[in-house]
Amino acid sequence: MEFAELILTPKLDGVLLYDQLSERPVDGTLCITGHHLILSTRKEGAQELWLLHQNIDLVERKPNIVNNILEGGTIILKCKDLRIIALKIASPQEYFNISNSIEQLSNLEEAKMLYPFFYIPMYNMLEDGYSLYQPEQEFAKLLATSDDWRLTTVNSAYQVCPTYGAKLVVARSITDEQIVQSAAFRDGGRFPVLSYRHGNGAAMLRSAQPVAAPGVTKRCRADEAILNAVLGRSKKGFIFDTWGKGKSSTTETDQHYSQWKKVNRPIGQFSSVSALLDSFVKLMDACNDVQCSPDKWLSRLEMSGWLGYVLNALNAACVVAQCLDQEGAPVLVHGGKGLDTTLVVTSLVQIILNPDCRTIRGLQALIDREWLQGGYPFSTRHKHSCYTPTHQRRKSSSATFLLFLDCVYQLYAQFPCSFEYDHRLLVTLFEHSYFSQYGTFLGDCERERVQLKVFSRTTSLWSHLNRHEVVKSLLNPLYEPNQAVIWPSVAPISIVLWAELYTRWSIDQSQLKITFGQIQALISREKDLRSRVLKLHRQLAELQREYQLVRNEKNGNSSGNHNHYNRQLHDADVDDPGDDGDEESVSSDALGSSK
Repeated sequence: MEFAELILTPKLDGVLLYDQLSERPVDGTLCITGHHLILSTRKEGAQELWLLHQNIDLVERKPNIVNNILEGGTIILKCKDLRIIALKIASPQEYFNISNSIEQLSNLEEAKMLYPFFYIPMYNMLEDGYSLYQPEQEFAKLLATSDDWRLTTVNSAYQVCPTYGAKLVVARSITDEQIVQSAAFRDGGRFPVLSYRHGNGAAMLRSAQPVAAPGVTKRCRADEAILNAVLGRSKKGFIFDTWGKGKSSTTETDQHYSQWKKVNRPIGQFSSVSALLDSFVKLMDACNDVQCSPDKWLSRLEMSGWLGYVLNALNAACVVAQCLDQEGAPVLVHGGKGLDTTLVVTSLVQIILNPDCRTIRGLQALIDREWLQGGYPFSTRHKHSCYTPTHQRRKSSSATFLLFLDCVYQLYAQFPCSFEYDHRLLVTLFEHSYFSQYGTFLGDCERERVQLKVFSRTTSLWSHLNRHEVVKSLLNPLYEPNQAVIWPSVAPISIVLWAELYTRWSIDQSQLKITFGQIQALISREKDLRSRVLKLHRQLAELQREYQLVRNEKNGNSSGNHNHYNRQLHDADVDDPGDDGDEESVSSDALGSSK
């Protein structure tokens, strides 16, 4: 299929563009390409609209019928970055052509037709983002300093677990045969693997729940061996279930996992992962309704349940972090298939405990390890977002990754000086996870990315974010490196709405940007003043050294003259015979010596 077949009207003049914040429409020329919708205008000060088709979540048509005659209509585009824009077109034929083209181009099923496979960066690549955070590099220090762990390639062909990466870190005492047996016991083959090892040696593993199906044994000795291998000196470990009780939730039996205490910390009572997206839909309905009363808005916000999920996720992560940090006990985290709530919790635990994850590169590494190599199905979960009606979207669509980013935002809001990045990086990650010119979030797992040749045919988002000029735009001006564990408040009153994301298109945030700019200017001026103070301190120290040298030299000369005078007096005393000498002869001697 060629793009030209889908583009019936490639260019149209006289299109009116409406958005949520502008009072007046923009009149311009609409162009449709294989991957972009572009609206440009010659008006001074007006910005062009460049919209990736992949960003469009829903296309709504509102035909303009006058006296039973169609006179064009309005195309409403609801986007995955949460904005809503409208295009008013006067011609009936062009109205249908353009709306049909946009709808088809925004729902391409073939991954290789997406923009990342066509995008060519216009800058030099300083590093390959795809090779930055490989398991052997991420766990290099652990593997080099500890004999308890090893890197296994048992899943190199993705046959043991299709959603895991090719290289995984497991306990050294566990054989590949035991791994295969454990995979058969766990849902989707997602056997326990190392997610994080704390500084005190306590390990956090993640996996799927045991398979609950007729004919499947309820015991697996190999799986028990994998868990017991990480107990070490600890007499007990903890198994956290993040999915919740119900028919879809199964856990290990107390009889066979006697050294492991079961803890239930559900993020929500889910019947399916789409429940999170349903909650997100209600949240955005409330955020986009700027006309409702405060009481009604607060009621709608509460009814969405979204902030409750955020609170539960943070609460679960804090309890897991306490087990690792304060009790030094190993932890296994699972929930459902181990693809959603599990990854939210294991990721948040590392941000709480590990200060490296609060840096830009550290967050990239965390997302690469836990979400990309961990098999989170980005393409499936992000096929639809909050604007697609329930009956039109797949049940496998969800907003799990957004929930994680919102939780990170809560941590940043409570500890604004402990993060190298701020909300701008989180918004950037949210957007690129749904639509992007980069291939990082393409596919559902590493196996699919290998099949699509993503690593050789596309550019990594990390390569872009790590460019100096991009990094500068994402830095938190308040950042002061903090090596300590950060324990967030999980009281309901501590949870805030992420306004920089959810209301950025419905409420004017120009004042917020001005304030943020003023903060940046103040911090920059403070850094300049600090630099000047240090420079002046160095100059003062240099002047003090020079003064001391001059003073020492002067004191040395003065001391030398004084000693010379004393020697002259001493010599005169030695030559004096001690009697009343001839005064004339003395004067003569003195005159003689002066000559």
